[in-house]
Amino acid sequence: MRSFAVVPAAGRSQRMGEPKLLLPWRESTIIEHVLAAWRDSRVDAVVMVVHPEDVRLAELGRKSGARVVQPRVPPAEMKVSVALALAHIAQEFRPDSSDAWLLAPADMPTLSAAVIDGLIDAHRTALSSGEAMAPTIWAPAAAGRRGHPVLFPWSLAAEVEWLGADEGINALVARYPVRTIEAEASAILEDLDTPADYQRLRQQERRE
Repeated sequence: MRSFAVVPAAGRSQRMGEPKLLLPWRESTIIEHVLAAWRDSRVDAVVMVVHPEDVRLAELGRKSGARVVQPRVPPAEMKVSVALALAHIAQEFRPDSSDAWLLAPADMPTLSAAVIDGLIDAHRTALSSGEAMAPTIWAPAAAGRRGHPVLFPWSLAAEVEWLGADEGINALVARYPVRTIEAEASAILEDLDTPADYQRLRQQERRE
């Protein structure tokens, strides 16, 4: 079984007012910290999709060990970025039915390698025990709330292309069984959309 990380990073940070993935976080930037978590996990490859104009972001992605997909036409929405990443994985790695892809926002500096590996282990265990005969999605949860990353069996990759115009990736989560593993809320529920989010998480980080 192999696993592949999908990192959609082609958004324009409109609510943040500046390129949020390049904001400082600890000794580096948010995107470098996020990619370090993926790199420290047991995923076999990390694929990041970047807006065609985001040269600096693409450079940091490659420097951090990600495979960077930078299309000529900006992805219109996140599911387009996800589809581009999955197409790259399909071409380069030829996944089979035992493999999986994991998805989490690029603006999630609290992303945890331990949670990523927990999802991979859960998927592998279900496969080896014969529990996962039907496509099963795995997600971390805290206090009844599901978070990120979300693990999808590779068999669902093709369905991203079939999503309707008004459907996002969440449509897959609604359509198929979802099983959960327990995790800390701070590791699976936090992302950055606004300057207030950024300041709050930085203050939380300093306290820890």
